[in-house]
Amino acid sequence: MTGTPNLIFTHQACALHGDVRASDGEAVPRGWRHPEQPLRLEAVLQGLSATPGLAAIERREPGLANPDRLKTLHGASYVDAMLAPVPGGIVDWYDADTGRTRGTPEAALLAAGASIEAAELAMSNHPTQRIFIATRPPGHHAEANRAMGFCFFGNVALAANRALETGASKVAVLDFDVHHGNGTQALLWDNPDTLFISSQQMPLWPGSGDVAETGAHNNVMNIPLAAGTDSAGLIEAWKPALARVDALEPDLIVISAGFDAHADDPLAGLNVDEEGFATLTAQIVALADSHSGGRVVSVLEGGYDLPALTRSVTAHASALFQGV
Repeated sequence: MTGTPNLIFTHQACALHGDVRASDGEAVPRGWRHPEQPLRLEAVLQGLSATPGLAAIERREPGLANPDRLKTLHGASYVDAMLAPVPGGIVDWYDADTGRTRGTPEAALLAAGASIEAAELAMSNHPTQRIFIATRPPGHHAEANRAMGFCFFGNVALAANRALETGASKVAVLDFDVHHGNGTQALLWDNPDTLFISSQQMPLWPGSGDVAETGAHNNVMNIPLAAGTDSAGLIEAWKPALARVDALEPDLIVISAGFDAHADDPLAGLNVDEEGFATLTAQIVALADSHSGGRVVSVLEGGYDLPALTRSVTAHASALFQGV
C-alpha cells in the first residue's frame, strides 16, 4: 500500500474567500481589513514551508464537499443560501462580522470537503494517520442554520459525523480556540458517540461555554479560562479533559486548532505561547497513539496576529507530525 502517515490538506482557492476591504463595498470602512483575511492562509503555509521537516510533508488539494452531505448537519435552505453566487465587488453580510464574497462558496465547500475527506482517509485502510487542514473559512461557530463568527459550515462536526459513518465507534473533538466552539457544540449536542471538549476565555464572545453546558448525553465538556491564562494554566486546565478522552478511548481525535489564545492575538486576552500549543498537541497525540491508532485530524480555526499564527501553527504541526 502506498501513502504517507502524514498529510496536509490545503487549496489556493481558500484564499479567494472574503478579502473584505473597502474595495469590496461601501459596508466596509476604507482601509480596514477583516481579521479573518486571506493573508492568514499565506502566513500558515509560509511557516510550514520554511520548516524543513514540515516542508517535506505531502500537500494535497481536497475536493469540494457534496452539498447534500452538508445538509446532514445543516438545514437545506441554509446550505443553499450560503452557496448562492455572490456578484464580484459585493460583500453579502450575514451578520456584523461574517460576510460572503464571490470566492466564499467555493472556499467554504473546500474547507468542509477537506474535513470530510480527512475523516474518510483516517478511518480507511490508507496509512495516513495524521492530517492538518490548512483551509479557510473556519467552521466552529457555524450552527445548523446560522453563519456567525467568520464561519459558514461546521467543518469539525462534519468530520466527526463522517468518521462515525465510516467505521468509528467514538470520536473526540477537542477545541482550544480562544472563543467557544458554540457551533460544534450545538451540532454534536445530541450525538452520544461524540465527546466535544472546548476551552475558551470567559467572559468573551460568543458568551456560551459554561461548565453547566454538558450535552444531551454528558458528551460535552467546557473549560472556561480567565483572562491572562498562560500556557501552564492552559495545560493544567486540560488535564481532566484529557482524562475523559483517555477513558473514552476514541477511534479518532479531531482538533479545532485555533491559535487566538496566543498572547499576541488582538481579539482576546489569554497569554498562551506557541510552546503551550505544542505541549497540548503532543499530549493529544499521545492519547491518539494509545487509543486511536495514531489517527488525528487537525483543522485550522482562529488566530489573527499573523506572525504569532505562523509560529503557533508551525509548533502545532511539528508536535502533530511527531518525528518529522
